[in-house]
Amino acid sequence: MINSLGTQTPATGGEANTQRRQELRQAAQAFEAVFIRQLIGSMRNAKLADDIFGSQATEQFRDMADSRLAEGMSQQGTFGIAELLTAQFERHRSLQPAQAGAQVQQAAAAAAAAETAAAAQTSNEVTR
Repeated sequence: MINSLGTQTPATGGEANTQRRQELRQAAQAFEAVFIRQLIGSMRNAKLADDIFGSQATEQFRDMADSRLAEGMSQQGTFGIAELLTAQFERHRSLQPAQAGAQVQQAAAAAAAAETAAAAQTSNEVTR
């Protein structure tokens, strides 16, 4: 909060926690909007026919309209990605540091194993 002198006063623990949750929610909604925008863009690229009235200007305005649609859908919670991300981050935030470290190590090991398996599959396909 800002007092009359224009300096910031420190937020209490509850206020800081509420503000942090709000920021997390906004970031999750922004991610969901980007994801939905990419999904819409991919669908538009899968054209079944040529657009008779198509032009660069039409494409630009269509992209802007798609962005607004994606933002609106993310704010309404249509897909629920933001809620899932928020819940996941809140769960990780509430873990003890030792537990969080162990989970990070497990996730890194799983990612490395998946990457190794994908590389092996790619090399097998190349040799065929």
